[in-house]
Amino acid sequence: MIRVLFVCTGNICRSPTAEGVARAQAAKTNIACEIESAGIGAWHVGESPDARSIHAAAVRGYDLSTQKARQIDPDDFHQFDHIIALDKGHLQQLGQIPHGGGAARLSLLMDWADGRKGLDVPDPYYGEEADFDQVLDLVETAIESFLNALRAKES
Repeated sequence: MIRVLFVCTGNICRSPTAEGVARAQAAKTNIACEIESAGIGAWHVGESPDARSIHAAAVRGYDLSTQKARQIDPDDFHQFDHIIALDKGHLQQLGQIPHGGGAARLSLLMDWADGRKGLDVPDPYYGEEADFDQVLDLVETAIESFLNALRAKES
């Protein structure tokens, strides 16, 4: 089973969205994955995802309602096969966490999507409803490509 951790700033908008989308898409395609999300910071630990993220995801059939925010932990580098950052700043910060040689592969989410290498998933927190929809558009595309890559490895 592949273990995947998605990481954003506070684990209330982008990474919980990625977690919810990845869980649903993996289940739909019968890919054995354990999927979680975390934040770089501890500002929202224990909180549910942002209500706007929950709503935007629900409209598309994804359930984020049971998730609770947590902060990345150095042990995560040993527990997960992939740690996927939602923007370049997160990727840089993840690379600076001392983790004692954990084998998790670090990557940027949009690097998995064709033609979108190096792009960030923008933070919708201070935005409008459309910004949460844009996050879903980007996340759905990249996760579909990521899961296709996992499926190709299994073949």
